[in-house]
Amino acid sequence: MILVFDVGNTETTAGLFDGTTLREHWRFTTGVPRTADEYAVLLHALLRTRGVERGAVLAVAIGSVVPGVTGALAAGCRDLFELEPLVVDARSALPITVAVDEPLSVGADRLINTLAASRLYGRDTIVVDLGTATTYDCITAAGVFLGGVIAPGVHTSAETLFRRASKLTATELVPPRKVIGTRTEECIRAGVLFGAAESIDGLVRRIKAEWPTSDEPLVVATGGLAEVLQPHCRSFDRVEPYLTLDGLRIAHEWLTRDESARR
Repeated sequence: MILVFDVGNTETTAGLFDGTTLREHWRFTTGVPRTADEYAVLLHALLRTRGVERGAVLAVAIGSVVPGVTGALAAGCRDLFELEPLVVDARSALPITVAVDEPLSVGADRLINTLAASRLYGRDTIVVDLGTATTYDCITAAGVFLGGVIAPGVHTSAETLFRRASKLTATELVPPRKVIGTRTEECIRAGVLFGAAESIDGLVRRIKAEWPTSDEPLVVATGGLAEVLQPHCRSFDRVEPYLTLDGLRIAHEWLTRDESARR
């Protein structure tokens, strides 16, 4: 089995694949400083809660947008599994084309989403990734990353609101029953979640208006809030919460294919 990590600014999502099947997945906070030893203990505990022995993990792949975490996580995996983790980033020889002005500045998650979309869907795709930032990745059927949009994430917008408005208290972001709220927390939920849905639909509409081909791009939502926003976003064609994990699995297969052939 292969263990993969999508390290985001707020959360790290881990997935354990048995072949192409995502057998287990976990989310844990990225912002907590951890040593390599602490990562090893955490990962060992997570695996044991699902009845998985560490010896079952035969490979590890990491995609990270937080350089300060990457080294410690990789070292923890190295110690726990006695394997050399594969770190996927802008320097990796992936079968995609990055058609932007500064290819090396593109985040690992966006490159991995490009690989996943091109291999899984085989058509022009807009990937809406709902994380700390909401990113819109524009991808052709041939695996060309055209660029996209980066906007504040849903939680990021809410936290800014709570921090800057002294009379507003933090509230759980669950969709309210109606837009016109009669309690403060309902007003906040409506503004943040319905506002995010309208923003997403509007940006997708604008992206489609600029699309360089006559093909209608598929719109795929991923990330932690994708399923929450699905009922409220008219532009989503599919919701794949773990698309980036699938992309990491595919990246590992591609980047280690010569090694596998020698075995």
